[in-house]
Amino acid sequence: MVKSNTQSNFAGNVLKIITGSAFAQILALITTPIIARLFTPDAFGLAALFVSISGMISVVACLRYELSIMLPKSDEEAVNLLGVSFFFVTIVTLISAFAIFFAEGLFVDFFKSQEFRKLGWLIPLSVFLSGITLALNYWNTRTAHFGRLSIAKVLSSVVAQLSKIGFGFAGYINGIMLIYSVILGQIISIFFLGSNIWRHDLKLFKNSIRLKKMLKGLKRYKKFPIYNSFSAFLNTSSQQLPVMLLAFYFSPKVLGFYSLGKSVLSMPIGLIGEAVSQVFFQKASELNHLTGDLALLVEDVLTRLISIGIFPFALLAIIGEDVFKIIFGTIWSEAGLYMQILSFWIFFQFITSPISTLFSVFEKQNYGMYFNGILFGTRAASLIVGGIIGNVRLTLTLVSVTGSLCYIYICMWLLSKAGVSYINLIYRIAKNGMYIVPILMVIIIAKWSFEINGLELICLSIFCASLYYFVIILTDRELKRVILNIWPLGILK
Repeated sequence: MVKSNTQSNFAGNVLKIITGSAFAQILALITTPIIARLFTPDAFGLAALFVSISGMISVVACLRYELSIMLPKSDEEAVNLLGVSFFFVTIVTLISAFAIFFAEGLFVDFFKSQEFRKLGWLIPLSVFLSGITLALNYWNTRTAHFGRLSIAKVLSSVVAQLSKIGFGFAGYINGIMLIYSVILGQIISIFFLGSNIWRHDLKLFKNSIRLKKMLKGLKRYKKFPIYNSFSAFLNTSSQQLPVMLLAFYFSPKVLGFYSLGKSVLSMPIGLIGEAVSQVFFQKASELNHLTGDLALLVEDVLTRLISIGIFPFALLAIIGEDVFKIIFGTIWSEAGLYMQILSFWIFFQFITSPISTLFSVFEKQNYGMYFNGILFGTRAASLIVGGIIGNVRLTLTLVSVTGSLCYIYICMWLLSKAGVSYINLIYRIAKNGMYIVPILMVIIIAKWSFEINGLELICLSIFCASLYYFVIILTDRELKRVILNIWPLGILK
């Protein structure tokens, strides 16, 4: 059994990161409707294309050596792996710069966008900034400076979102301005994390980083570039593949609808999933050699992710189009429909992504690569079939169904390797089902039987969501304890 203080530390560390993520996501929720009214779907489409290409490269900018920073017992060994990560960021950035320079025309022809000529040079810059951020994030995760990560996320979000609004009101409403805003946010995040590490860890860096030790670490953790880098590239490529092929088969406007809908759906991942993933990776690495402890940790994390995530994703599957009409304007109603189609795919990604770090904990990166290859293949097939038929809604339905099935299979495989009891897990999930079904039925009946308007439906949904989470907190002792720690009124006691 995991000791209570272990659970407490885990929940507290997650809370630290969620605090920053919550602020960032709330800011995004507040500002996105404003930004959606300032910029066109075509502008969102161009920005999505940029994020897609740079993201696919950025995920392997360190050749995944940033993950190895978590594993050594000594900080001396870990800091040399940080140096290895920085080295490969520089190499990958240079390679991407040469590739963009010589293949720019091919990109323009494939995506049917002359605007790409204006943003091509920004891709290597974004790759460099993203790679450095990854390495710094994992060093701070290793040293348990989760508060720093929270503040960095807040600063990045504030700068990015306010820059978008500023550019919009100033009349600069093309996709390039959205991209500039994202890059400004990355720069602020790196400056904050880097300056804190410089102040507190500079002596360790000077005394420990040596070429010989870096080469030793490079060799010791060679599975990361051999298996995990390719696996991560496949995973990210499969995530970004819809952007690429929707741009190829359809129009920038369709891509813009998809981009906004997907970003709204991904907010829970940004708020909770990433925070849980970072803390889970650290704790799972510690507990890997303790019999039974890791299984309980995995079971607890997965059941809480399900109980927290199932309601908003199910709700958006029911009222997504209504939400977008009210919040973003009728021009974005098609994006709301896309969100309804994709909701369950993103839900299964939400619950699987944090525990997928077990591939690294178990040093089974090769299996992660195989699974990501399957994800990539099924998603590519879905997009190509739907693209050839020429029906974007059918295309997204195929993507959602195949993606959900793949994530379910990956999740079950990881649970098996971690020694989790399926019986206990099913029992705990079924308990949550008793709360969610009747509450969702109220919304379904209100929408299709009473035919209430969009604003009334959203208000009813907010009330039902509040009721659901109130019940979940009351019935989950650990969640209740965490909430009570940050709720001075203590009304839940």
